Amino acid sequence: MKHPYLLKSLFLLQVLLLVNACSPADETASNEFVSLNFTVDASGNYLENFENAFKNSYSAEEVSFPDGTWYFEEALLGTLSSDAKNGSQSVRLRGNGKISMNFDLTEGADNVSLSYAKFGKDRNTSFSLYFSSDGGITWQQSGSEILVKNKNLQSQSFPINTAGNVRFEIRKTDGTSERLNIDDILVEPFSGVVPGHGVEITEDYESGSKGSYATGTVDLPTGTWFLDEALIGSLDNDRKTGTKSVRIRDYGTLQMNYDVTGATLVSFDHAVYGTDGASSWELQASEDSGASWTTVGAAQTTSATTLENVVFEVNFSAAVRFRIVKLSGSGDRINIDNFTIGGTQESSGGGDTGGDGSTISGEVHFTMGNPSAAVTDINFPNNYLLEKEEYVMSYSRDKGTANWVSWHLDEAWLGEASRQDDFRADSSLPAGWYQVEATDYQYSGFDRGHLCPSADRTLSVDDNSNTFFMTNMMPQAPNNNRIGWASLESYCRSMLSGGYEIYIISGGYGIGGDGSNGPADYIANGNVQVPSNTWKVIMIIPDGDDDVNRVTTSTQVIAVDMPNSQSVSSDWTLYQTSVDQIEAATGYDFFDLVPDDIEDVIEATTGSL
Repeated sequence: MKHPYLLKSLFLLQVLLLVNACSPADETASNEFVSLNFTVDASGNYLENFENAFKNSYSAEEVSFPDGTWYFEEALLGTLSSDAKNGSQSVRLRGNGKISMNFDLTEGADNVSLSYAKFGKDRNTSFSLYFSSDGGITWQQSGSEILVKNKNLQSQSFPINTAGNVRFEIRKTDGTSERLNIDDILVEPFSGVVPGHGVEITEDYESGSKGSYATGTVDLPTGTWFLDEALIGSLDNDRKTGTKSVRIRDYGTLQMNYDVTGATLVSFDHAVYGTDGASSWELQASEDSGASWTTVGAAQTTSATTLENVVFEVNFSAAVRFRIVKLSGSGDRINIDNFTIGGTQESSGGGDTGGDGSTISGEVHFTMGNPSAAVTDINFPNNYLLEKEEYVMSYSRDKGTANWVSWHLDEAWLGEASRQDDFRADSSLPAGWYQVEATDYQYSGFDRGHLCPSADRTLSVDDNSNTFFMTNMMPQAPNNNRIGWASLESYCRSMLSGGYEIYIISGGYGIGGDGSNGPADYIANGNVQVPSNTWKVIMIIPDGDDDVNRVTTSTQVIAVDMPNSQSVSSDWTLYQTSVDQIEAATGYDFFDLVPDDIEDVIEATTGSL
């Protein structure tokens, strides 16, 4: 426990509240509180989860929680299914609503984090966090305004670095009738390290996701990082101290997209990936926000298969950022972890996620959204998130197939690797779950139909091989798979040579297909459910960067819904429908990171070719 005095004070407060709650004078008010919980987490941080009070109107009034009173204006405590929340309730704000602490935290604050989301199907909105060190007389904004555009809870951190009394206020900033939810405000007490006196910041890459080598950015606690020919790896062959590290191949780059103020040293861990050969690289620094770069020290070589630490002594007093550039070893990969900058004063980009607070923009296969809000949590066995380098999916334990698979496709994914045909069980499924075997479809009358196609992943043998996990298969009638489905897959790949990139989501719905042996609802002794329909949702955009913000109402979107039957035609255009229709059939929400006014248009249209 880092802050025993805070815990002791809150313990006495809980005792006092419990004693008072037992007195007859307070019996009429006791129903305000569901329960009395400590508002300190295991690390000694202040936590408000908004579970312990009641307010069901937007009227301006004070709300009492066990730790103190909050002022709500155009805000209430929402308990509806449309309220995004961890637990039974969260704050819901509308208009110019705000919530303010009417009490101080006496131990100051290093950092504040919270969860936020849109309410239900409301459109995008925004909010800002403010703090006060003079009892609420004056307020100072922390960080930038946050754009809220996801209906699933996102996390955001705000650096505070303030000693002494401090309190916080959240203000909805756009003034519209669109609503948002706030939950789980956590405040880390002031550590005693004052910015400007030389602090150390470390990025361990644990909270980021990027599953391909395609050029892109990842929003991390320290700031936004740019990765080219690099990804965040979590495989067994990735050398790492936690669950993730950066993997760089060929002549790739790992680069800070933000400045820190001053630096006296840079250190990080490095090793070769798996059994790859040695690679050389160098550290570079920029003092003009990335416009130009200079080499720091001498070029280095990575040859060890276990992480080794390297330290560069530097002397920067003003704004600076760093990057690692791989210089040799085409085809060989290296891992980088625990990137540390010492002697810095502050980060001008730390915690900044480009205004929207979302880390999803850096996950190439999740660029347009997570259709079912899948999570890697065994408590959700039928909406379980599996992430591969080549694709991501929502897996259903009970169906024995994916609900959907999502992947990005451009020419960077294509190469000369041959089809591996190494169908196999997916051992990454949680312990105790049935792992569909390569032979489970045998003699069933249904093909092992790829969701993410083998031919979409030919850059390397590993890429192609990883499309043959049985989690990436669904039972398809042979004519569905080999005729209608195959022609649609070929059409998508043909678009790449015209200078396009594509986002594809695919799956099946319903029960019961018509295979070469006749109709069936289940195969593999009941372990695999046969879908009645197979579907694809496809977005085609010109090559470029910042993909979500380049989607317009004119963007080409194709939605196809085929019966899982031997009667399927080779002309896949006969099965075109709208994204809205597939959403209605599946219950999923596609392209939810696209602005709503654009999403509404492109999803209602039935494509014509």
